[in-house]
Order: sequence, then C-alpha cells, then structure tokens
Amino acid sequence: MAPDDLFRPVQRQRTYEQVLSQIEEQILQGRLRAGDRLPGERQLAESLRVSRPAVREALRVLEAMGIVSAGTGSGPGSGSRVTGDGSPVLSTVLRLHVALSSFSQREVMEVRVQLERWAVREAARSLRPEQVQSLREVVARMRDQHITHSAFNELDTDFHVGMAQACGNALLGLLMQALRDAVHQEMTLTFQRLSDPRSTRDALVSQHAAILDAVEGSDGEEAARLVERHIVEFYESLESSRLEPGQPT
Repeated sequence: MAPDDLFRPVQRQRTYEQVLSQIEEQILQGRLRAGDRLPGERQLAESLRVSRPAVREALRVLEAMGIVSAGTGSGPGSGSRVTGDGSPVLSTVLRLHVALSSFSQREVMEVRVQLERWAVREAARSLRPEQVQSLREVVARMRDQHITHSAFNELDTDFHVGMAQACGNALLGLLMQALRDAVHQEMTLTFQRLSDPRSTRDALVSQHAAILDAVEGSDGEEAARLVERHIVEFYESLESSRLEPGQPT
C-alpha cells in the first residue's frame, strides 16, 4: 500500500491552538486541577516560546469554555485560575442545538425521563432532611398564583435540578441544569399558549409534591413512575398547544 493511502497531510495549527493543546494536556494528565493558578501571561509566553498575543487568545478561548477565569495584574498572585465550571457553556451549547433543531423536543423529553427516573430512585435512598425541606419550600413557592410564568419555570427548574443534585451525582446535576436551561424559553412560551395555564400549573405543583412524598418515603420505584408521567404529560400538553388553532406561534 502506498504511503499516500496510509497517511493524511498534517494540518497546521495556529500558535494559540498549540498553546491550548499544551494547557489541555496538563489538565488531562492531572497536573492542572480546578483551583490551580496558571503562570502569568509573560511567563507562559516565555515557557512556550510563543508571543503574548497567542497566549492571550488561548486564555480567551479557555475562559469562554468555562475552563479558566481571567487574571489581571502582575506578581505572584497574577495569572488565570483553572475553574472547571463548564455549566454555562454546556447550557449554551444545548440551548443552541435545540433551537437549531439538532435535537427535537421529543429527544429532550426522552433523555429527561431516563435521567430523572434514575435521579429520583437514587434520591429516595439518600435524600437528607435539609434537602427535603429545601424542596418543600420550592413547591410551596410554586403555589403562589401571582408569580409570572417565567418565575414559575425557574422554580420548576430548581425542583428538578435540586432532586438531581440530591442523589449525590454532581455530573447528573450539571446535565439536568443544562437541559433545563436549554428548554427554558420554550417552556415559558408554552404556558402563554395554554388556554388554562393556572390549571396546568396547579397540576404540576401537585405532581411535584407527590414525587417528593415518594422520595421522602424511600419509594424509588413509585417516584420514578410519577416523574415519568409528570414529564410526558407536560410535553404532551406542549405539543397539543402547538396544534390548537388561533394560538400564537
């Protein structure tokens, strides 16, 4: 076999991309961890033998990815810090993909069902009294008939994310927050299209309370059944609201 059939031309990397690769390698190998401070811009440029603008551009990309927080000034306390907070970035990526129809609402629903069934099962084994109280307070605030649809949706998100976080898996909590952020606008608009949004809100609050009761009672299977029905019924109401004649688009 000829060499041309085995190999492809090596793509040239811009200098800032090489800086990115170096920093990413240090993170993947565990030499850089959340909370660590990177060397200052000048020191990084000298160590990597690149220009300061290349280092600056690489740090801008990492900051946009939620990997580092930018540092200012000079001296021992200068330099960017590794944060590892990718939640806003993950939320933005999901939100844009959903908006561009890369993921359908049904696909989002199916993923939510599987994640939340698992979350409530695990929470039923480990939910602490203070977590129960916090979720009870969210449900109580959702009963306020005077809050806006957007505020109601924020509380709805707090309930589901709080339940995911209560199961003790940090990644699940992060994914749940990203999923909810991705569909926040669509869910708020759904309430505006409903002919009787108050009735729908009341039903959702009652369902939340029932899910929490099952979790607090350590009945993970019942909680999983309830949360699946809760999610599926809401998405069905979302679809039906789109089909009603005369509703705003």
